[in-house]
Amino acid sequence: MTPRPATTPVVGIIMGSDSDLPTMRAAAEVLTEFGVPHEVRVVSAHRTPRDMMRYAEAAEGRGLRVLIAGAGGAAHLPGMVASLTSLPVIGVPVESRALQGLDSLLSIVQMPGGVPVATVAIGNARNAGLLAVRILGTGDLRLRSRLARHRARMAAESRRKNKGL
Repeated sequence: MTPRPATTPVVGIIMGSDSDLPTMRAAAEVLTEFGVPHEVRVVSAHRTPRDMMRYAEAAEGRGLRVLIAGAGGAAHLPGMVASLTSLPVIGVPVESRALQGLDSLLSIVQMPGGVPVATVAIGNARNAGLLAVRILGTGDLRLRSRLARHRARMAAESRRKNKGL
């Protein structure tokens, strides 16, 4: 594998609208915390479908290795992107006004056979970021070490809270 400059994104965070950014920001924060270069884009499956297609089809060639796609309502973005690339896609259901994100969750998680999309809980972009780090960590000892320290910190925090009961 050819080494890349540290600034070349390896994770793409995409969303259907900038109104999804308050939710999706948590994925970017995790990636920053772990030192994973990433990019953030608005790519709508409905308003700019050709842009979405170009993004998904070019992602691997541009060096991206994981895609995180947030979407609300009909939530077609994660599945449509997954149908256009071999990269792992992690779907983040964004909470919607009508059904509090249940519509988004069901749209993302009910993908047909052959088009997998990993799905996290409604609004939980932080877990999407962590899952992306875990996927990248399968081939990166540095990331696996950082993840181990992260898990150890969470365990220590939980034990401290338990002592306070």
